[in-house]
Amino acid sequence: MRTISSFSRLNLYFIVVLLMPITAAAQEIIEIGTFSKASTDAVFPEGWEPLDLGGAERKTKYSLVKDEGIWVARADSQDSASAMFYPIQIDLKKTPIVQWRWKIKKVLKEGDATRRDGDDYPARFYIFFDYDASQLSWFERLGYESYYRLYGVYPPLAALNYLWANKLPVGTLIPNIYSDRVQMYVVRSGDTQAGMWVTQQRNIYKDYVRAFGKEPPVVLGIAFMTDTDNTGEKATAFYGDIRLLSTEEK
Repeated sequence: MRTISSFSRLNLYFIVVLLMPITAAAQEIIEIGTFSKASTDAVFPEGWEPLDLGGAERKTKYSLVKDEGIWVARADSQDSASAMFYPIQIDLKKTPIVQWRWKIKKVLKEGDATRRDGDDYPARFYIFFDYDASQLSWFERLGYESYYRLYGVYPPLAALNYLWANKLPVGTLIPNIYSDRVQMYVVRSGDTQAGMWVTQQRNIYKDYVRAFGKEPPVVLGIAFMTDTDNTGEKATAFYGDIRLLSTEEK
């Protein structure tokens, strides 16, 4: 009786392995802005709350409406500013990708990220990062501690801001004119896609490292915002469902 040599057995092993089906790791998905599942225009999904950014006298109006048969968040701003905020801690090693849908009516004529009187956008998307004393200087820690004593919470350490700009080229990374702790990425620009739903996705982890040159602290929350308090213009935008993903979708 002939036996299979060790060499033949090794070849047979590799053939079996190569023929085995390759199973990709399951995509991990965390639903955050489930606006499409709303049953009424009166109530945002649980967890979403208004957020005052900058102390504008007039606040942007947010509501739920049906657009193309799907419930979405609508923002109406006229010389106003405020955001809708969702507090959440995110493990960026597991779900670093944020994905959302948005649509604008038009860009702002006077919008300009390089000037304080132009720091307005028809649509923008925030990622806030939690306080981390190890990333602050002694002087900065004093300021954060003073804020904590006054308000009972620490302010965000930093933020990424994804913009729908009017003129800046897509791919531009620029610090906010008020604070370099807010770094802004231009992900859409101009009116070419105005009136159209656009799906956006970004790798938060990679974007933070590129913007700040170090590992990101814990994510504190996510917000979207339509604001026109600096330009005095009028803007309307729509925001669809928001998800966190373990890998990018094509």
